[in-house]
Amino acid sequence: MTSEPKAPSAQAVPPRLGLFAQLIFGSRWLQFPLYIGLIVAQAVYVLLFLKELWHLVLHSFDASEQQIMLVVLGLIDVVMISNLLIMVIVGGYETFVSRLNLTGHPDEPEWLSHVNASVLKIKLAMAIIGISSISLLRTFIEAGNLGTTRSNFTETGVMWQVLIHLTFIISAIGIAWVDRLSESGHRKEADHG
Repeated sequence: MTSEPKAPSAQAVPPRLGLFAQLIFGSRWLQFPLYIGLIVAQAVYVLLFLKELWHLVLHSFDASEQQIMLVVLGLIDVVMISNLLIMVIVGGYETFVSRLNLTGHPDEPEWLSHVNASVLKIKLAMAIIGISSISLLRTFIEAGNLGTTRSNFTETGVMWQVLIHLTFIISAIGIAWVDRLSESGHRKEADHG
């Protein structure tokens, strides 16, 4: 009787972890309530969006073009913040807590297949810049009223908004640059290894 070689199993058996390693690895689930909280925040943003949209529709005939533009920019701002929340919820959960196993799902986000901590940081930085840009645009639209009692801003306030926005841009460039340096360092190690 000949012994046939055993076929390799379809799934690899995960290594047994010691108690302390299990505790450390399991601690990632402490983030679960944080992601639930972000989902609740997402629901609040949906309600805020619907409320602002309702006000826009109700006052569309008696509002000026500038007022309508400011409300629409506010709606865009809410959507961008909501997009940021989705990136953090889905990408963060997938990266730091547990796999969502969405491969092959028709609604799987395109970016999720290659998300890691570095990609998530860059996407978040770009989303923050987008949100800041919308806020700054709203300020610039209202800047025509600077120096009047109708203005919600001062010249100093506008200057600080511009400086903060530039800081976001410089930070995003710095994050991308450090990420690129890190990637090229890993590639060099792999080539020499």
